[in-house]
Amino acid sequence: MALPGVRGLDHVGFTVPDLDEAHAFLVDVLGAIHVYTLDAKRSDDDWMAVHLGVHPRTEIREIRFYRVGCGTNLEVFQYDSADGQAPQPRNSDIGGHHLALYVDDMDAAVSYLREHGVEVMGDPVASAGASAGQRWLYFRSPWGMQFELVSFPTGKAYEATAATLPWHPKDPAR
Repeated sequence: MALPGVRGLDHVGFTVPDLDEAHAFLVDVLGAIHVYTLDAKRSDDDWMAVHLGVHPRTEIREIRFYRVGCGTNLEVFQYDSADGQAPQPRNSDIGGHHLALYVDDMDAAVSYLREHGVEVMGDPVASAGASAGQRWLYFRSPWGMQFELVSFPTGKAYEATAATLPWHPKDPAR
């Protein structure tokens, strides 16, 4: 059984400390396209707590939407949190996360990030087992959020016998 009418992932939302800094990184470094902006949202009742699970006096300063390549959209928030903000979670923390970007040429993408002063975490890793054929590498945004580059231009090992393949930006129909 599935959620009725579900078609796929529309967007990923995340919060940043400075929307202008995030905009520069997303647009100027990653090549995202700014699609539209929503203005501030605040409430004098419990709307923010009921609908967003935040302190009722928290204010959304602004929300910007971006498109990255042919994949999922990004909804980027900047809040003025009424009760403070927690530090960036690590991948090992509950709620830890990263955003993975598929690239055709891992080496060119890594060189590009380094040339743009992006913190690259190590060197590309060659996967093994079911993911053999894939290379990946993590990097950080200016605000510390982790992103990943991933590339498997000739496919992954498991695909040879898999009954179901995940969505892929190079072949969105699969």
